[in-house]
Amino acid sequence: GVLAALGRSLIRPHENRSMVDIIADHPAELVRTDSPNFLCSVLPSHWRCNKTLPVAFKVVALGDVPDGTVVTVMAGNDENYSAELRNASAVMKNQVARFNDLRFVGRSGRGKSFTLTITVFTNPPQVATYHRAIKVTVDGPREPRRHRQKPEDQPKVGLFSERLSELERLRQTAMRV
Repeated sequence: GVLAALGRSLIRPHENRSMVDIIADHPAELVRTDSPNFLCSVLPSHWRCNKTLPVAFKVVALGDVPDGTVVTVMAGNDENYSAELRNASAVMKNQVARFNDLRFVGRSGRGKSFTLTITVFTNPPQVATYHRAIKVTVDGPREPRRHRQKPEDQPKVGLFSERLSELERLRQTAMRV
């Protein structure tokens, strides 16, 4: 579906489709890199380490890149300059490199995101960067912790019911008088 249409639009340069047109056709799927020659899949803003991504990561060439060209991905930031990745290389076919089960094993650090460096091994090699692409943590995105009440903050149910019983006895005693 989407990739076939994207591939057809990229293979026919006489249609002169721009990056803006291609992104407009696939708004939630592709994002610009800092290179005018490459787009890539949008990654979740926060993800759990070593977990399969919700969609396969793809790099799309806007120029002519021969089939069989190797494409690699690296991730890093100032805290973890070269994060461990799994399945971080793919091969270009019809201007698309599809990464089969790319996984981020290394963590980006609390409150920090990785920048992805995409290298396309043409001659000469081409490099594209996807800044602040994904935050990777041990537990991934989750609900904020609910601060449980400490036992001394909880109402004293036993004491209340004892006091209520005492008040009821006093009321009955007062009514007899």
